[in-house]
Amino acid sequence: MIHKKTYYSEELNVNDNLVLLEGPICGAHLKNYDFHPGLVAFRQPEAQKEALVGIADLPEGRIIAAVHRNTVVGYVTFVYPDPLERWSESPLDNLLELGAVEVAFEYRGGKVGSKLIQLAMQDDAIEDYIIITTEYYWHWDLKNSGLSVWDYRKLMEKMMNSGGLYWMATDDPEISSHPANCLMVRIGKRVPMEDVQEFDNIRFVNRFMY
Repeated sequence: MIHKKTYYSEELNVNDNLVLLEGPICGAHLKNYDFHPGLVAFRQPEAQKEALVGIADLPEGRIIAAVHRNTVVGYVTFVYPDPLERWSESPLDNLLELGAVEVAFEYRGGKVGSKLIQLAMQDDAIEDYIIITTEYYWHWDLKNSGLSVWDYRKLMEKMMNSGGLYWMATDDPEISSHPANCLMVRIGKRVPMEDVQEFDNIRFVNRFMY
């Protein structure tokens, strides 16, 4: 599959700060930015920057960033599913995972995450993909948000819904391990029906065992 990427950008006022939303951006572009010290959900900022540069330069990789004064304050990643997850077992080359959404605490409340996802979906090439995201409650910032696990789940669903991703059932053991976890999916308009059926086979590996 040829992975086409078309750059988009827009500005967003967040807490009286003018933030640039842009992407997909390449690794060289990303290297020119600093990373906000509050971006620590997955690893320390400099290590995360290095990881995102690597993703940006993958043929299928997409990084959509929120930038304020030359500092990345939020981002969304799209990449092939993690090799340790069942979704990587699919033979589909048009299955991408919205792997991470992170926004620095000071820039929350301005719908930065939702706007980043919406910007990503403006690219017409997205209509060729099945986009998934796996939501696990242990990745959520319950401490700083002050939200319950269920309120945070609603927040994440609303954010994903804004980009056209909706809940789908699955028998994946990790997702099924807690009722707040969930799989959300967006199926592009040009995805062939046989690819949708193949994806369903991955969603329910044990459907005939019940």
